[in-house]
Amino acid sequence: MDNKVVMVTGGGRGIGRALCRQFGKKGARVIALARSEDQLGETKQLVEADGGKLVALARDVTNVEALGDAITETSKRFGRLDVLVNNAGLASCAPAADLDVDDFERMLRLNIAAVFYACRFVWPIMKGQGGGTIVNISSMAADDPFPGLGTYGASKAWVNLFTKGLAAEGKEANITAFAVGPGAVETAMLRDAFPDFPANDTLAPEQVAEFIDALTQPAMASASGQTFYVKR
Repeated sequence: MDNKVVMVTGGGRGIGRALCRQFGKKGARVIALARSEDQLGETKQLVEADGGKLVALARDVTNVEALGDAITETSKRFGRLDVLVNNAGLASCAPAADLDVDDFERMLRLNIAAVFYACRFVWPIMKGQGGGTIVNISSMAADDPFPGLGTYGASKAWVNLFTKGLAAEGKEANITAFAVGPGAVETAMLRDAFPDFPANDTLAPEQVAEFIDALTQPAMASASGQTFYVKR
């Protein structure tokens, strides 16, 4: 990963922060996007304490113009963008009949639209440089949702199929695409929805980050398009 350019959305906490640290330790130049400047600042401090390099961009990825500008800015600054991890996401836990309409709309914007637009923006960059890797964060809820997570799981099922399509479209351009669906991960998102979930049944964010890092290696190209479910 030496000197490769990696963009991580939702890089302010949880899996996103672990990804930034993982790639930073490997020598990548990391660009982290998140809405919270404070959380991004904490991520930056941790990455730099590890000896890595990180550029923090406070952006709301549901704002299409801001997302596009961040990707364009990154490409102009570094001359390339090797890896995109669409990690930012929202899990609203409620039965479909009770799900707040505003929460539903935000899930669509964050879990689906932002993933689509980010991939669309990076596509010509990766194609022009001869290849790249896209990793879209899914969820085990896409295959087996807990009660109340059916709508969230459906948004992640879209991610899985979209990723498969990206892989087929990117084959000639040497662009690989993977979806990673973690089970329960010890994050604020999990605890907000399931405060009593057993800690010994959760993954550490670092475990997920290490798995995603492995997918960016050239040896994984033949597995492009697959969804990998990761659980404890």
